[in-house]
Amino acid sequence: MRMIPATAVLSLILVAGPAQVRGDGMPSPELSTVSWELGAGQSAILLVVPDGDGPAFTAARDANGAEVDATIRLVLRDGSGFPIAMFPAEDMWIESADQGLVFCAGGGSADHWTDALGSTTWSLPRRAGGHSQTSCRVFVNGLPVTGGINPELHFNSPDINGDLYVNLLDVAAFTRDYYGAYEFRSDLARDAVLNLADVAVMVAYIHIGAGCP
Repeated sequence: MRMIPATAVLSLILVAGPAQVRGDGMPSPELSTVSWELGAGQSAILLVVPDGDGPAFTAARDANGAEVDATIRLVLRDGSGFPIAMFPAEDMWIESADQGLVFCAGGGSADHWTDALGSTTWSLPRRAGGHSQTSCRVFVNGLPVTGGINPELHFNSPDINGDLYVNLLDVAAFTRDYYGAYEFRSDLARDAVLNLADVAVMVAYIHIGAGCP
């Protein structure tokens, strides 16, 4: 019996690639599911910066200022309920329900293409500005995913006015808030008070004039 060399077998595997999950191939917002590390009923705040130099989702803050993991997970399924592998990251993104979170180009996209189980995440720092205290929604091909939960993930940024550049306009808004009543948008240290910790964050980003890449 003729033996097939091991190198030939390996070549066939590499060419064939991973096994594909069978299904109709079209994403289903109803059958796909969104979850996050904190779970339903909890909230967190993430600082975002237009140049992407903010913290990761794993360094979000809860209402008391404690560090928490706010990673968002999506399992993408088709209309037959099968997971969809290798779906492009740029076709999956997050938005705030009130549109107060403003992204640089591609700044809201998933971290990576879906894996063999149809799974992807949002855990890397976002390239964005503005602020939002509403829920966060996941979209696929322009449609909101309705399976699972809408994470109560809120956002603020040294780019207070959401023009995707940290400049003197933001400093002016921050100064008004600092000497007035509490404003979430300027609580950059995310600890429920406006104090010198927030000033330090603003100074750090105005110094470099953070903007979209």
